[in-house]
Formats: sequence, C-alpha cells, structure tokens
Amino acid sequence: MSGTRTDGTAAGGGAGRAGHRDGRVERGNRTRRLVLDRTMDVASVEGLEGLSLGRIATELSLSKSGVFALFGSKEELQLATVRAAVDVYVAHVVRPARELAPGAERVWALCRNWLLYSANRVFRGGCFFYGVSAEFDARGGPVHDAIAKARADWVSYVERTLDAARRAGGLVAGTDVPQVAFEIVALMEAANARSVLHGETIAYERAGQGILHRLRGVATDPGALPEGPGEIGVPETA
Repeated sequence: MSGTRTDGTAAGGGAGRAGHRDGRVERGNRTRRLVLDRTMDVASVEGLEGLSLGRIATELSLSKSGVFALFGSKEELQLATVRAAVDVYVAHVVRPARELAPGAERVWALCRNWLLYSANRVFRGGCFFYGVSAEFDARGGPVHDAIAKARADWVSYVERTLDAARRAGGLVAGTDVPQVAFEIVALMEAANARSVLHGETIAYERAGQGILHRLRGVATDPGALPEGPGEIGVPETA
C-alpha cells in the first residue's frame, strides 16, 4: 500500500528497468541505422569486401565491441547491409510507382524511378546492386545468395509489372514479357555503368529513350507514353 515491496524495492522498479531496457534498445537501433547508412555508402563504392567491424567503428567513433555486439561478424555486417540497401531501393524505385494503375505508364514510371535513383546517387557509387553483383557474381555463400535473390526479385517485379500492364490491356496480348524486362533492365544498368565510370549524364537520357522506344513498340496506346524521358538527373560527382 505504501508503494514499497517486501524486498525493499520500489513498486515502480520493474517499470523503471523496462524503460532502461527500452532506452538501450532504441540506442542500439540508432547505432545500427548509423552503421548501415555508412556501410551502404562504402559498399556502393568499394564493395562489400571493403567493410569491416573495426573500420566502421573507427570511422563512426564507436566502440568495436559495440559494433560487434550488433552484427557479430563481417559476413553478418555484409548481409545486414544488403538487406538495408533493399529497403532503400524499394523506397526510391518500387514504392512510388505502386500508386499508378497497371499499364504502360506504370512500367515507365518504374523505369524512370530507377534511372533517377542511379543518376541522383542515392548510393554514392551508383546502383548498389549493380556494383556488389559484379563483386560476388562468381562466388558462393550467403552474401552471394542474398545479392542474387535481391537481383532476381527485382527482375521478377519488373516482369510482374509488365504482365499486369498486359493483362490490363495496356500492352499487346502477345508481348514477350521476360524479353522486354531483360532489355529494359539491361538499358538501365548500361546507363549506370557508363555514368559511374565516365561521369556522364547523357547515358540516362539515352537509356530512357531506348526504354520508351521499346515500350511504345508493345503498348496498345503508344501516345500515352511521353515522347522523351525528360531530365533524369545530374550525378553529384559530375
């Protein structure tokens, strides 16, 4: 009745401990986000092999033991970085196009989002997955598998978006969806590679023109698509 338990501790002690635990969890989550923001940026330029617990701890003025407690190993740090990059990718490329009805316009919006994501250097090294795929394509193991799955999921999503457009009547009935998906993904990645290597911006406009040309060829109403891609973006390093 007095607010004191028979063991002498305050009745509110449990709540206090819970609040302390919650505070530690939130601090851990903030540190995790800070670390992953840094590792995504580093990996997009130097690759996932450029990551280490010690390096990231030093660069962010964190204790190595604290970073180790969050990730446990270099491989887990790499896997967490890939997962975090997927979330960023979805937020910038996939989610904005979901608001549009199925059709050729939605396909183009998805493609333009990708070109903007690369051109505006959401990741400092251009498309995160293009870079790390080249790094791990001939390897095995969990990191390779995570990258391969992310890439496969993206191509599958492009195919599903094209197929939804076909079923909605926006693309001709006989459209070879996997072929069109292959071609437009190849154009986007070619623009990314050329821009990152040479610091060019025109590559994105050329890729956009190529994608629009391909989509007009299979669209039931080619006039619904824009004549040109518009200004795609300017890399910060250009």
